[in-house]
Amino acid sequence: MEKTLILGLESSCDETAAAIVDRGREVLSSVVASQADLHEKYGGVVPEIAARAHLENLLPVLTETFDQANIHPDQLAAVAVAHCPGLTPSLLIAVTAAKTLAWAWNKPLIAINHVHSHLQAVMLEQSQQCFPSVALVVSGGHTSLYNCRSPLELELMGRTLDDAAGEAFDKVAMILQLPYPGGPSIEKLAQLGNPKAINFPRTYLKKGSLDFSFSGIKTAVLYHCRGQNMLGNNRVATMSQQEKADICASFQAAVTDVLVKKTVTAAQKVSAQCVILGGGVAANSYLRKQLQIRCEKLKLQLLVSPKKYCTDNAAMVAGLAWHKLQANLLANLDLEPLPHQA
Repeated sequence: MEKTLILGLESSCDETAAAIVDRGREVLSSVVASQADLHEKYGGVVPEIAARAHLENLLPVLTETFDQANIHPDQLAAVAVAHCPGLTPSLLIAVTAAKTLAWAWNKPLIAINHVHSHLQAVMLEQSQQCFPSVALVVSGGHTSLYNCRSPLELELMGRTLDDAAGEAFDKVAMILQLPYPGGPSIEKLAQLGNPKAINFPRTYLKKGSLDFSFSGIKTAVLYHCRGQNMLGNNRVATMSQQEKADICASFQAAVTDVLVKKTVTAAQKVSAQCVILGGGVAANSYLRKQLQIRCEKLKLQLLVSPKKYCTDNAAMVAGLAWHKLQANLLANLDLEPLPHQA
C-alpha cells in the first residue's frame, strides 16, 4: 500500500512548526509554537534568541504533531523541511532535526523553499486547482511575484528591492509605538482611520517593473511623525488615537495599492486567469478585499490562503513536499540551510 503521509518541519524565522499532511492537501495535524512574546521588546526577531527557542520547542511540537495525527513514524512516506530562505541559526534547527529523523527512520528527505511553500498553503484542505496562475507571496521577509505553471514550475517575475511589505508594517508600527508584531496592530487601528487622510507615496519604480520597494513609504511615515529633517519633536507620544489611526489607514492603503496593481499587471502580462495570494501579510483583511475587488473587475479567479496558514507553518512545507516526492526530487543528508533564496 502506497504511503502518502509527509512530516513537514519549519523553523526559518521565529515559529517552530511541524505538521503531517496526506497527499499534499489533507492536514492531519499542524502545530506552531510562536516566539512573538520573546522578541516583542526588541521590535523584531533576534536570530540567536530564536534559535535557542527552536531548540526548546522542537521536541514538544513534534510530540504534539504525532499525537494529533495519531500515527507512527513507520506510516510516513517522507520527511520534509524548509531549508531556505531564512535566518541561518533558525533554519539550522529544523534542517538538523529533519536529517536526523530521515536517517533514523530510513525515510526520503525533501528540501523545501519556504517562500514557494506559501503558495501551496492556498491548496491545503481544498480541492480547487489554480494553475497556471500568478502568485503574490507577501510577508515580513519577502514580497515576490511568480508565474506559476504548476506547484513545481515557478518563475520569479518581481521581488522587493529593499524592505518587504511585512517588514515595512513592523517598522511603521515601531515608529507609531504600536505593539509587535506590527502587521496586526496596524490593521486593527487602521479600521478606525481614513485611508485618504494622508497621501503617502506609492513606489512603482520604472515603467513596467514588477519589482517592489517599500523603504520610501516607511521613511515618509517617519518624516510625517518627526519632520523632514528629523529635527522636530517626535509627535507620536502626543498624537491622538484618531491621528494614529489615519496614519495606519493611509499607510496600509498605499502599500496595498502597489501590491494589487503589480499583481494584476503580472497576471495580464502572462494572460493568467487566476491569482494566488499567500504569506503572513495575506492575512490582512484590507489587502484581501482590495485584491478581490480588482480581480472581480478583471474577471480573474482569486485564491487566498486560509488565515491559519498565512503565517509560517509546516503544513505548507509538507504540502509542497508531496509534489516533489511524486517528481522524485529528493535531498541528500548533507543538506545545509541557505539563508538566501535558492
